[in-house]
Amino acid sequence: MRPLSFVCEQDIPKSAEDIAAEIANMDRWSEFNGYGPMPGIEHAEYEMRTDDMVGSRIQVRNRDGSTHVEEIEVWDPGNEIRMRLHEFSPPVSRLATHFIEHWRFEETEGITHVRRSFDMYPVNGSRGRCCG
Repeated sequence: MRPLSFVCEQDIPKSAEDIAAEIANMDRWSEFNGYGPMPGIEHAEYEMRTDDMVGSRIQVRNRDGSTHVEEIEVWDPGNEIRMRLHEFSPPVSRLATHFIEHWRFEETEGITHVRRSFDMYPVNGSRGRCCG
């Protein structure tokens, strides 16, 4: 099944490495207030953190009480970071099998252009029910 996708872009007056360091800092995750179908984050912590970050697993509790895991698939702070969001509890488990969150960085003159995309892979309609 094809994913549903959405993108947000922003110029940030920091280096790509500094932005990646903030992504790696679990204390910052509760600042995320939600976007589209994704609820804000109440708490996040590493279940496992690898030396190169690839394969690191982050347990997330959302403000609506739901939970999920984020697993780092690509960690190249100067260029890109990709994470797989999965193991959702309801209600998101009724809507999606997983999300792919992809951060891309382009740095010029002290400003980093960040393109953050989300691909949501919906639950097959014959196996999941949204509304009843």
